[in-house]
Amino acid sequence: SCIFFACVDQASIGVVERWGRFEKLAEPGLHLFNPCAGQWLAGVLSTRISSLDVRIETKTKDNVFVQLVCSIQYRVMKRHADDAFYELQNPKEQIQAFVFDVVRALVPRMDLDELFEQKGEVAKAVLEEIEKVMGEYGYSIEHILMVDIIPDSSVRKAMNEINAAQRLQLASVYKGEAEKILQVKKAEAEAEAKYLGGVGVARQRQAITDGLRENILNFSHKVEGTSAKEVMDLIMITQYFDTIKDLGNSSKNTTVFIPHGPGHVRDIGEQIRNGLMEAASAKVNVE
Repeated sequence: SCIFFACVDQASIGVVERWGRFEKLAEPGLHLFNPCAGQWLAGVLSTRISSLDVRIETKTKDNVFVQLVCSIQYRVMKRHADDAFYELQNPKEQIQAFVFDVVRALVPRMDLDELFEQKGEVAKAVLEEIEKVMGEYGYSIEHILMVDIIPDSSVRKAMNEINAAQRLQLASVYKGEAEKILQVKKAEAEAEAKYLGGVGVARQRQAITDGLRENILNFSHKVEGTSAKEVMDLIMITQYFDTIKDLGNSSKNTTVFIPHGPGHVRDIGEQIRNGLMEAASAKVNVE
């Protein structure tokens, strides 16, 4: 008898025929065949995972043309390797045809934004449909990935412009809110500063009033024959000349015109005295 040897590689499966009819599957390793009995190795199929990238052009519900890139990983099932060997002549074309059919039936029912959000659902629907069909031919679909969704260039440009406009609008809103907060805080700070300034001025005037009252009483007691009004006038004139002296010693001041003369001094004294009396009266009313 005539015998020949054949070796089936690892991660492969052999198909053995006898007189042109399928007989059995040959596992990886060395096998003996008898050609005289019509036995021979008809072919070898790889059981490794293969990858197929499919590019589909279709239209969404909102009339946007897009290109979808699907990556399909598939392999031959060992127990059904005879079906894969005899049933399909070109499995890649068959898988591609089913992907086209499912995607073009599903995507036109979705808007572009919905397609981006649910691309995983599209891949899942494609997987379920192809898995049922290709399983009958001895192929197992391992994974389907929706690798990319590419809208038309004009649509991408429009989407970018819309996104940029929305972000600018949002930035303007935030900027306006920030400016509003700054204005409110500034107004509150100014109001607080004016209030504290008013409290400070009131306390300053009250302190001046108390100090002058004490000085007048002490001077009147120590110098007999003087009235409180005379002591007040003397103090006012002293303060007046001290002020003129300070203005003259200050190098940062520009020219200041001050009315000067006995009558003006008397008027200034009366004005200061009236102011002090009003401050004292306000304090009594508050208490």
